Amino acid sequence: MKVTIITVCFNSVKTVEETIISVISQNYPNLEYIVIDGGSTDGTLDLINKYSDKISLIISEPDNGVYDAMNKGIRLASGDVIAMLNSDDIYRSDDVVSRLISLMCRKQVDIVYADLVVVDRLRCSRVLRYYDSGGFSPAKMKFGLMPAHPTFFAKKIVYNKVGEYRTDYKIAADFEIMVRIFCCNKFTYAHLPEALIEMKNGGISSSGFSSILRLNLEIIEACKINGIYTNFLFLLVKIPKKIIEILVLRNRS
Repeated sequence: MKVTIITVCFNSVKTVEETIISVISQNYPNLEYIVIDGGSTDGTLDLINKYSDKISLIISEPDNGVYDAMNKGIRLASGDVIAMLNSDDIYRSDDVVSRLISLMCRKQVDIVYADLVVVDRLRCSRVLRYYDSGGFSPAKMKFGLMPAHPTFFAKKIVYNKVGEYRTDYKIAADFEIMVRIFCCNKFTYAHLPEALIEMKNGGISSSGFSSILRLNLEIIEACKINGIYTNFLFLLVKIPKKIIEILVLRNRS
């Protein structure tokens, strides 16, 4: 199967090169790589163009945020399978795509996902959290739980059926589309129990109280519009899960 990896970025000069290298180093033989830049002004585009011979398509123009950029990438994708890797995330080895597609073929499923580690943005060798996607089930989405989005590989037929990311959501559009995918449809899926992706901390969903509040309000709205009941008390379940993941990481260290 042909796999399309989409990286969206805006003024990401400090991190985008590492992301690009982790993608173009993959050993999977049938890979399309699309980079959607939001019109960066900090030198990001110069770094992207440095690898233009290894990138299938580069688009740089103003957009309506990260989810609008993701939608552009999905529309342009020619792969049978689509995955997102943001400009501050990296694949931890050169066989990530190969392993996930192998699992998809072996299990004959529509979707595969894995675990990831969250690292300190200033000192990437310091792992802060092990994000375990293994306990996921659609029933847990009412608690605000979902598979790690950067590890999510879905056949294009999934997006053809459920549609695009909602651009009126600023933080939780990835959660909302997964509600449509897992709770409103019957796609098959499988989990690879290993941390294949490294994500830097300090993203928009964790950048202060107002962002955390908006994230949870958007999660509640995402559930509501898709016929799933939840409330703020249900979302508190995420807190002990994160604590457990931190403790598990310490035990592994």
